[in-house]
Amino acid sequence: DNFALVLGSGQFWNSLWITLVFTIGSVIGSVLVGLVAALALRRPFRGRTFVRASMLLPYIAPVVAMTFVWRIMLNPEFGIINAAGKALFGWAAPVPFLTQASADVDILGIQLTVPVALLTVIGFQIWRFFPFAFLFLMARMEAMPTDIEEAALVDGATPWQTFRHVVLPQLLPVLTVLIVLRSIWTFNEFDSVFLLTGGAAGTQVAAVGVYQLLTVQQNVGAASAQSIILAVVLVLAIGVYAAALRKTGAKFE
Repeated sequence: DNFALVLGSGQFWNSLWITLVFTIGSVIGSVLVGLVAALALRRPFRGRTFVRASMLLPYIAPVVAMTFVWRIMLNPEFGIINAAGKALFGWAAPVPFLTQASADVDILGIQLTVPVALLTVIGFQIWRFFPFAFLFLMARMEAMPTDIEEAALVDGATPWQTFRHVVLPQLLPVLTVLIVLRSIWTFNEFDSVFLLTGGAAGTQVAAVGVYQLLTVQQNVGAASAQSIILAVVLVLAIGVYAAALRKTGAKFE
């Protein structure tokens, strides 16, 4: 009965869709930002050690403190983001980033509906967890030999060609591990979403939905059933990913 209740609930499927969007956006964004940061700080320069250490602040700081800072920054009444938007970009009205579910935006004459709160939470996740990818990728780059890159440059390869054909293939195994780990952790993310929005404004991911069932509705059975369903979904997704990875494993090697 509990499984039937959860699977027959439109709210569950909506939260599962939000979780997938949240996971894909957060994982891809954090890995890409971490990669860019690692490439930017790869070469020695004065103060590089300090800059590298400062990159870790979002990851090592308590999540409660970080979400509090973001809520103050994004506050529509006195937040610095809205103040800068009004002063520099001429915003007609403050944007309630954490309480507005969607907004219509005109991009190159095309009207698009943007999920404001969800994108804001994804942005927080990217900012908070890109240092994790940065650490992995920086460690791998430190161990990479530079002879091949130097030979490629001597042969006339552009920086993009050197990255695409020399650096990136050596980073693929690390990137794979990063994507798998971050996907698992982000799919189960609860604290940052709950602390920023409480699951409101279109940000109720599956973990927050379980919390709502357990504490608000006090339905332990439905909460347990939904947790098991989410675990099964995660295992199936990882299985599909592992199968696809095995097919391309020879290329990585």
